[in-house]
Amino acid sequence: MAAQIPVLEAADKTAAAPQAKGRGKLLLIIVILTAIVLLGAGVGAAWWLTSGKHPAAAAAKEPQAAPPPPAGPPLFLALDPPFVVNFDAEQAVRFLQIAVQLETRDPATVELLKTNDPVVRNDLLLLFANQKYTQLSTREGKEALRTQALEGVRKVLGQAGGHPERLEAVYFTSFVMQ
Repeated sequence: MAAQIPVLEAADKTAAAPQAKGRGKLLLIIVILTAIVLLGAGVGAAWWLTSGKHPAAAAAKEPQAAPPPPAGPPLFLALDPPFVVNFDAEQAVRFLQIAVQLETRDPATVELLKTNDPVVRNDLLLLFANQKYTQLSTREGKEALRTQALEGVRKVLGQAGGHPERLEAVYFTSFVMQ
């Protein structure tokens, strides 16, 4: 009888081995399928968040808009007295006199510009004095200077806590070069 027990034990071991192999394969398949599902869910969530369909992502992509500019008639602010600067022009000293007016539709912007008039005048004087006679002799040069002046005044408005985009234009109402 003692000889039969080892045979039974061997039979039990061989019968248990296929069951263990089957369970191991099943467990491996479940782990792989779970990993695939989790990976797919992660990719789907990332796509959804970055595609703009998610409200938070859409809000993050949109720039924060400034309050709409006030509607109404244009308001003009003359920067008096006119600017007078000298600059070099091919070994000769030249003078430039420019009368400037600023356009906006916002009364608060007009008041902010009046309050910061010394800063605006300083920045424009430096800009005007740093020009070349040959450039200012052309219409394109004058328009480029007008654009630079607009950017400069808008910069001052922004630093003063105003809304730079509410300054619509800078106009030269007198432009004399000698």
